[in-house]
Amino acid sequence: MESIKINMLLRIAGIAQLVLVTGSFAIPRVLNWHNELAKIQPLIKQMFWTYAAYILVINLCFGLLSLFDYKELLNGSTLALLITGFIAVYWISRILIQFFYFDRTNFPAGKWNRLAELLLVVLFIFLSMVYSLACYSNYKHS
Repeated sequence: MESIKINMLLRIAGIAQLVLVTGSFAIPRVLNWHNELAKIQPLIKQMFWTYAAYILVINLCFGLLSLFDYKELLNGSTLALLITGFIAVYWISRILIQFFYFDRTNFPAGKWNRLAELLLVVLFIFLSMVYSLACYSNYKHS
């Protein structure tokens, strides 16, 4: 019964990450990346876009893996333990970055932006919990 619940949570997490990837295309406009990045050297701008693309692709891959191969993420193998552990650390790190690193001085104002941030934080917490639970499940069965 427990593995059925975790299976469902992983599929939901997969869908949520695919929605996050889709929504990520609005971030450059909301945060005015075009004007902000115009102020920096071309190499720094290229590196920024490269890192942004890597994050997008990683989120996409986590979503696809969780949605379509969730059973392998819970098979109790060392690989499943390491992957779910890595994804859990990835999302936990994202929460910590949100609250302890980001300078929110110039965060866009308005209730829609605050709501979007709240939804993102809730999503990051959900993903952290799901992958931590999956990692623990793999640990118990290894």
